[in-house]
Amino acid sequence: MEHVQGRIFRDLTLPEVSPAERSALYVAMIETLARLHSFSLHSLGLQGYGRGPGYCRRQVTTWKKQYDASAHVDIPAMNQLAEWLMNNLPADDDEENLIHGDFRIDNIIFHPREARVVAVLDWELSTTGHPLADLAYTAAFYFWPNTIKQLGQGGTLSFRDTVGIPSLEELISVYCRCRGISTDLPNLNFFLALSYFKIAGICQGVYARYLLGNSSAENSYEFAEMVKPLAETGLLLSKRTSFTSDAQPSGTGELFQQSEKGQEILRKVKQFMKQHVFPAEKEVVEYYARDENSLDRWKKPSVIEKLKEMAKAEGLWNLFLPAISGLSQVDYALIAEETGKCFFAPEIFNCHAPDTGNMEVLHLYGSEEQKKQWLEPLLQGKISSCFCMTEPDVASSDATNVECSIQRDGDSYVINGKKWWSSGAGNTNCKVAIVMAKNKNLSASRYRQHSMIIVPLDIPGLKLIRPLSVFGYLDQPHGGHFEIHFNEVRVPASNLILGEGRGFEIAQGRLGPGRIHHCMRSIGTAESALQIMCERAAQRVTFGKKLYHHEVVAHWIAESRIAIEQARLLTLKAASSIDTKGSAQARKEVCLYSDPPNS
Repeated sequence: MEHVQGRIFRDLTLPEVSPAERSALYVAMIETLARLHSFSLHSLGLQGYGRGPGYCRRQVTTWKKQYDASAHVDIPAMNQLAEWLMNNLPADDDEENLIHGDFRIDNIIFHPREARVVAVLDWELSTTGHPLADLAYTAAFYFWPNTIKQLGQGGTLSFRDTVGIPSLEELISVYCRCRGISTDLPNLNFFLALSYFKIAGICQGVYARYLLGNSSAENSYEFAEMVKPLAETGLLLSKRTSFTSDAQPSGTGELFQQSEKGQEILRKVKQFMKQHVFPAEKEVVEYYARDENSLDRWKKPSVIEKLKEMAKAEGLWNLFLPAISGLSQVDYALIAEETGKCFFAPEIFNCHAPDTGNMEVLHLYGSEEQKKQWLEPLLQGKISSCFCMTEPDVASSDATNVECSIQRDGDSYVINGKKWWSSGAGNTNCKVAIVMAKNKNLSASRYRQHSMIIVPLDIPGLKLIRPLSVFGYLDQPHGGHFEIHFNEVRVPASNLILGEGRGFEIAQGRLGPGRIHHCMRSIGTAESALQIMCERAAQRVTFGKKLYHHEVVAHWIAESRIAIEQARLLTLKAASSIDTKGSAQARKEVCLYSDPPNS
């Protein structure tokens, strides 16, 4: 308990020091943890310090009891995570080392001038148990969800974006070298999931004390909103088999590296495309080449439904949604590029617009009732959807001009107005639309006057007027782009998403991944176009030589290759920014890279 002179850093990004010292401080911290775990309990006289074997089981049980005692609402993710942890206890749950229980950089006292640990604080959770529990708890902030504020971080920089903080691989390498063990750490996913279960339980306890008036923290009311995303992150980590830092440069100089899971899924998608999708392309093209005035022009060829069932059976389904696929945006970028090489391929994997954007909206902002009624069948591919925002009578590229009205009337909302370019509405399986409309009674700022609401397509007063052509084509494979009129359309008030005046907030969340997914697929389309151009240039002969031998044609090919490479790097940069900073913080990259000048 003696006084120790030194430095304590409350902000995990260590903004007070240079990047070089920042790295040294983190290395010193992890070396101290390794030394702590290397102590002999016998030599320290601590044989009876803990309760013996079964540490992991006790941890799950203890934190589950504490959570249940303080829970104020039902959070299914917490129950699912607790169940998974209890069913996946490590086989070596009898390991006994001295562990700290709350080992993180703000519990360390560093030398006043050197990158050296002089003391470790806050031992109240210390015991004997599995050392990976400490390591995982220390590393938990590498996976912190972007949707909530990071604990112990006062600045604006993302923990993972801060220059000088070592990558997770580097810290694990230092830890294992100091302990003399292999860097292959089995069950690391279990201990990371356990760490998030523990942190979520602590947050729930802080909020419970706030409700009782016993919490001293000024922001204790905010902790209630942290529990669910923390538990969901724990569930995602439980499914991961690799913990490489996806945004870290690879040894070969590649700027944006996929995770091992991303690489494996990309390999499977490429194989599926080669074996099943590309061979079916001719049949699908011929199907849609029929008379556009045919009564069944909006139907899809049976081969598409067959391929969808095959892709679902192989687990190549809903790859766009990280909460389900476990893929990062960088992972998905290269997968989406592959599917963009065939015009109907994204639908085969249930990764096609506008359904992806609508599913993201419902996943992020929908109520439990809305998710059950609409999101689940969309995720299963049983229905499709459309999105209604653009209007014929105003310049709705500035969405504040949107005039389609929505008014509360008892337990319902009444919608009146016109929409067009509503993509996907012609799909025979399209059952629902998400509509952006203006609450004329709201006196808030121009960005808080619009709302989004779920509207079934078979509801009275909604009428599909006509499909609009693009370059002369009706775009049947994607369900066309329709003009839709809403005349006294009445929908239940429970169909409103998030709340009145929240439309722009929802739209921004939708446009983050939504825009960038379009870019990803477009790069694949561009690659296919370039391949066709090169094949043509190698076959066609003019003035006695192949086209590619003509300087101007070779120049066109080179310019195309440069443009595609630039677009890919910009898209991956935006995807990486979403992964590391979240959609809101990455909005500049998303807007810049998905809407470049003169695009």
